[in-house]
Amino acid sequence: MAFATRNLGFGVLVVASLTLLADCFPDGAPVDVCVKPNKTNEPNHGSAVSQPTNTSPYTFAASSSEYGPNSQISVTISGSPFKGFFIQARDQETNSWIGSWAQTDNTNTHPECSAVTHADPEVKQQATLIWNAPPNAHGRVYFTGTILKEYATYWSHLVATVNH
Repeated sequence: MAFATRNLGFGVLVVASLTLLADCFPDGAPVDVCVKPNKTNEPNHGSAVSQPTNTSPYTFAASSSEYGPNSQISVTISGSPFKGFFIQARDQETNSWIGSWAQTDNTNTHPECSAVTHADPEVKQQATLIWNAPPNAHGRVYFTGTILKEYATYWSHLVATVNH
């Protein structure tokens, strides 16, 4: 009887741990993803590693790379179904975080590092994100980040192409 109870207890612990693992950050990446040493913009998903960028099944595109005061640029992720994303806007000359993201359906923003992430664990077919340029500046911007197919399968260091 003690052996069966011990096994049942162990089984409950394993199921609870797997449930927690599967649902980590269902409302998007935490802000510390912005500043992790040696793995900036990469999720901390145990032993999982990023897939090679040239194998990404996603289209990651921006409507422009040039901005003026208060302008907006749309950034779209599409292609194969995906569960999550973490995207940053960066100045092309200084590589600094720049601008802000509009709060849209199913997104969370991290203004501390000009980032936007998913806000739910649902499978997505497409996401259209709106980036807001600084109010008193003009220049060039690029968008970089991670798209997550599932917990252990993701592509980091992607850079959006620009639609002309």
